[in-house]
Amino acid sequence: MYVAPGGVAADTGTVDTVATSEFRATRLAVPGVATTVGYRSTGLPQGTHLGLPSPYLTFIFSLEGPVETTFDPDRGADDRQATTILLSGLHTSPAFVVQPERQSGIQLAINPLASRALFGVPAGELPLVGEGEDVLGSAAERLRQRLMQELPWEQGFAEVGRYLRRRLEDSRTPPPRAELVAGWTWIARHRGSGSMEGLSRHVHLGPRQLSTLFDREFGVSPKRLSRLMRFHNAKRRVVATTHGSGESVADIAADCGYADHSHLVREFREFTSLSPTGWLEHERRNVQAETYPYPED
Repeated sequence: MYVAPGGVAADTGTVDTVATSEFRATRLAVPGVATTVGYRSTGLPQGTHLGLPSPYLTFIFSLEGPVETTFDPDRGADDRQATTILLSGLHTSPAFVVQPERQSGIQLAINPLASRALFGVPAGELPLVGEGEDVLGSAAERLRQRLMQELPWEQGFAEVGRYLRRRLEDSRTPPPRAELVAGWTWIARHRGSGSMEGLSRHVHLGPRQLSTLFDREFGVSPKRLSRLMRFHNAKRRVVATTHGSGESVADIAADCGYADHSHLVREFREFTSLSPTGWLEHERRNVQAETYPYPED
């Protein structure tokens, strides 16, 4: 789930200030951390934007106010969950995130295989959206308070890196089963386009047992995880068209393993509520924030 500012926004009013956004991305030398993005924005139109499904767990230290999120915008403000340290498991529908006028934070994409070591529980036991302090304890909030002291990005990233490395060193949670590590890696290597039969043969487990183990460990079935990875790959390629890749949506669909152009559009509508071109139009101002690599990268 990506919830930094600049997502799909629906204006609910006007602001007099000019919107400005800053993104700073880095790679922490911490096993299991795919990317780390610092973001700071002011003058944003108040509204909502989409936190999209991803094959990563989302971990955010909000440095302004809480992040307010819901998966059902029709239920109103009472259904929103406000978190200052957001920790999100895998999900396959968009999260609707309130976009205030000011936002600042550090967001990490976490490989689900690292959930046990970093968070003490399998990814499948994490909430769709939850308060990170409830899982990580008061040390996480103390770190957030230090990060709120307007540290330079590099210093803030270093603080987060030290905190996560300590958690890895102190972890006593057993790692995932070898078959699950092999299965997740196989799906990533095939970028979500491998068959379930091929996956079962690779890990020497029957489809039913494999599905049970994946649901327990990751919170999604092997087929769902494959769809997330395939969508993630296709979304990156759609973003690349804004940088002159020259690919059409039909080209991307064929190369990413979709049956045809319409299949990719249906997948985009399920995961984003918009078509590829519609999503890109809303995201165009801040596609620079789409920095997550593919899981295999």
